[in-house]
Amino acid sequence: MNRSMAIARREFDSYFRSPIAYVVITAFLIASGFAFYQDFVPGEPATMRNTLNWMVWFLVFLTPILSMGLLAQEWSSGTIETLMTAPVNDLDVVLGKFFGNFALLVVMLIPTLLYVALLAIYARPDLGPIFSGYVGILLTGALFIAIGVFCSSLTRSQMVAVVLAVLILCLATVVPYLIRVEVANMRPFFLRMLDQTVYRRYSDFSKGVLDLGNIVFFLLSTAVFLFLTVKVLESRRWK
Repeated sequence: MNRSMAIARREFDSYFRSPIAYVVITAFLIASGFAFYQDFVPGEPATMRNTLNWMVWFLVFLTPILSMGLLAQEWSSGTIETLMTAPVNDLDVVLGKFFGNFALLVVMLIPTLLYVALLAIYARPDLGPIFSGYVGILLTGALFIAIGVFCSSLTRSQMVAVVLAVLILCLATVVPYLIRVEVANMRPFFLRMLDQTVYRRYSDFSKGVLDLGNIVFFLLSTAVFLFLTVKVLESRRWK
């Protein structure tokens, strides 16, 4: 674990040696700020449900940008060979890349706590749903990052990695949501299937529901994609 944390610190620091972290964080804060403006309306219930829901959609497109170079850049630059010959195993590398990116996600979310402070100053918000909403954002973001790391391990091209990750995330979140909204008279079987999708499970958190089944879903899904990434590295190591 110490080796993973060392890689995570290196990865986290590398984000701020290039413009990418500043650009993505700025874009996220501006977008979430506009979403919060719709929640911060006099006379309306003091809630951040709309803001937190929009954050998920923003992360669908922003997390692939942050994760696209985690392994693809290592492959294209040849530094992966140096990394692989260091006293670390494939799991250390994958976890290090994952936790470094997850730490950046936490940094992105910290300034949005200002929205909670504003609600507390000017109203009396129910902090329970806000807290559970942030828990949901962290779990959803972790899954998105794991998918991004997996896609980055498949190719040497960062552009291919980001497109592939966005495609997978859209298929897991945006497409099922649109289908459910547009087709309200679907058979119960198909509706139950759509209820198992990522956004539908996240929406429970934004409502203030900390369901153990949803937590396990996100943790297991994240673990599966990290496991697949390890297997990809193992297979490419011997090519």
